[in-house]
Amino acid sequence: MEQESTDATSLSRSRAPKKRISKKKMLLYGGLGVFLIIASIAAYYIYTIVSFAGEIYQPPADNQPSAVMPADGSAPTPVPVIEPPERFADERINILLLGGDSRGVKSNAKPRSDTMIVVSIDPVSKSTHLFSLLRDTYVDIPRHGSNRLNAAITLGGPLLAMETVQNLIELPIHYYVYTDFEGFISLIDALGGIDFEIEKNMRHIDKRDDPRYSINLEKGVQHLDGLTALQYVRFRSDAMSDFSRSERQRNFLSAIADKLKSTTTLLKLPQLLSGIAPYIETSIPPSDMFELARLGLKLDTGNLNGIQVPQMNAFKNAMIGGMDVLVPDVEKVRSYVQEQLSGQLVQAP
Repeated sequence: MEQESTDATSLSRSRAPKKRISKKKMLLYGGLGVFLIIASIAAYYIYTIVSFAGEIYQPPADNQPSAVMPADGSAPTPVPVIEPPERFADERINILLLGGDSRGVKSNAKPRSDTMIVVSIDPVSKSTHLFSLLRDTYVDIPRHGSNRLNAAITLGGPLLAMETVQNLIELPIHYYVYTDFEGFISLIDALGGIDFEIEKNMRHIDKRDDPRYSINLEKGVQHLDGLTALQYVRFRSDAMSDFSRSERQRNFLSAIADKLKSTTTLLKLPQLLSGIAPYIETSIPPSDMFELARLGLKLDTGNLNGIQVPQMNAFKNAMIGGMDVLVPDVEKVRSYVQEQLSGQLVQAP
């Protein structure tokens, strides 16, 4: 009898309803799980960006232009040390983009710049100006006399190019980013290509060059991979030559910026950075790279202001030392740059 009572009690307990987790706790646990997943992904992305920044960073102190020994035996003029800004929370940030053609150039040398663009970012208004610098502009290159603008990087590296551009447009250049043809091709391929409207048929074949760099593009909307995108931004076989090419480069850079901000591209960010890292060099320190990346996501890339320097009324064509060059009116150039940044002028007169 006593055994039956015990069995009945055990059966009663086994049939008792189990304690249920409240909806509030379920939501709490679910939310915590989602938070941990998002935090893990965010940490991975931050790690990826920081690693990428460290891999491509070239400390300015290790990359200063060497002093030139005067012919008269006197002491060389000290080379100014270019340092990054202390902070850029409210101040305009100016970055020099350098694109070079490294084909046939020794690994420890820099080729003349095929492309030079100053990206000027206002962190407050989130506006961006793109100043395309015509490579045949005849300028004073510090400690090296006068030459075409694109010779500065060959004579003293990216920091000398920064100093030369800064003197020309009287705008502080805080950082540089350098890449070559292969870096550009890798970037566009890593983005999955870009849909872009080609304004006209483009044909150019140089039998002395590698056939893969021949230009053969059809007018209309095209899906450009890395190689065809390079063809587009290099084309200059038309009446306006470098003037038209600089405009095409600014327009295509705007398309790249839009693609970089897309959700799909952000999901592929680790793969993208890994693919382009071997081809890029920059003076942007890792501590600032992440902050600049965050700022970049907030910029109005659909309304980039593209500007040619020197503008059409601020230079004259000349033949100097056997070179066809553009001799700029430096004061006009500097005034024009400031007018563009202040919004006083939309187009060159």
